[in-house]
Amino acid sequence: MFSLSRHGVYIRLSLSSAPLLPGSRVAPCRRPRHHARTYAAIPSTSLKPTHSIYVSNSTNPYFNLTFEDWLFRFYPPKAPLLLLYRDTPCVVIGRNQNPWKEVNLAASQTRGIPWIRRRSGGGTVYHDLGNTNYSIHVPRTTFDRTATANVVVRAVRALGIDAYVNERNDICVAGEKVSGSAYKIANNRAYHHGTMLISTRLGTLGDLLRTNKETMRTKGVASVRSPVRNLVQSSVSATHDAFVDAVIQSFKEEYAIKEEPCFVHETSQYLEDEYFKAGMTELRSWDWAYGQTPEFEYVIDNTFQWGELTCTIQSRHGVTLSCSFSFSSDAHVCPGTRAGLDRLSQRLIGKRYGFVDDGEVLSGDGDETEGMGEIWSWLKREMCG
Repeated sequence: MFSLSRHGVYIRLSLSSAPLLPGSRVAPCRRPRHHARTYAAIPSTSLKPTHSIYVSNSTNPYFNLTFEDWLFRFYPPKAPLLLLYRDTPCVVIGRNQNPWKEVNLAASQTRGIPWIRRRSGGGTVYHDLGNTNYSIHVPRTTFDRTATANVVVRAVRALGIDAYVNERNDICVAGEKVSGSAYKIANNRAYHHGTMLISTRLGTLGDLLRTNKETMRTKGVASVRSPVRNLVQSSVSATHDAFVDAVIQSFKEEYAIKEEPCFVHETSQYLEDEYFKAGMTELRSWDWAYGQTPEFEYVIDNTFQWGELTCTIQSRHGVTLSCSFSFSSDAHVCPGTRAGLDRLSQRLIGKRYGFVDDGEVLSGDGDETEGMGEIWSWLKREMCG
């Protein structure tokens, strides 16, 4: 659970370092044989990044995350680059995280706020127009997490706020986090990106990142709780525009950049490019959003009129591998219910976790008369929530 701090809520961020709404139905698609990544082949692009500093005026998270990936892949590898943008409300999880563990899917569904799996590691963050995302790209040979973090720290200090970097390379003010960090390193390029909390809705952040899945054990990267605050709690002059200007100036000084920023709009120039079309489509797809989920095990129990039932589910890449049931020693389970549970466990194997229709698991054979409808309703609610 999250608890309130003096200035806000506790959020969960990684120790290191869509819209897909929960419950949404997606068209059936074949799960890829290999899950190391994404496109079957890297799409071509007719565009070429030529500027050192980009500021996106789009607030579409699918566009901005794809734009960042495009810059990372196609910008000259030996030159530093800065990207700044902000998004409409969404939850963004790390590349190797479990959405069922990290996101309050029920709150996401109720509020109509999507979650998206990004292409870098790290923990889960909340985006809205009250926070600003920065992405600093440098050659792999000169990549230094402290140096890139200090570019941002100097920008915050220029706003009259005493910011510093803690031992986990998070940016903090008055003992509370204002920005976490995530990284991506590939071939001859690396980037450091984060989300600066300026005037974000901390209550919404807490609701969306507050989960209760203590018995879900995942092999992916887990988030941890950290106290957070907004920059405006330290200075009312802290705004998106002021922060953007300050980061640009700090970046120019650090890397001896002379040119002015390029302001990007979500135009047909990008939207009709093959790389952007493929990238934005992939972020919304089941294969990326759910199918990239690392292996996990979820153990849940519930008490029925006849006794206590425990269910253990194992899943990998969003597909159920196994489902087993056990009973308390004092449970009085009739043979029909036992047989129904055997059928249910077998029918769940190979199905997409959390995307199973009633008709796929309850198909007669006495399921309803043996109380299987009640058991399945509980299990489905736990898997989807």
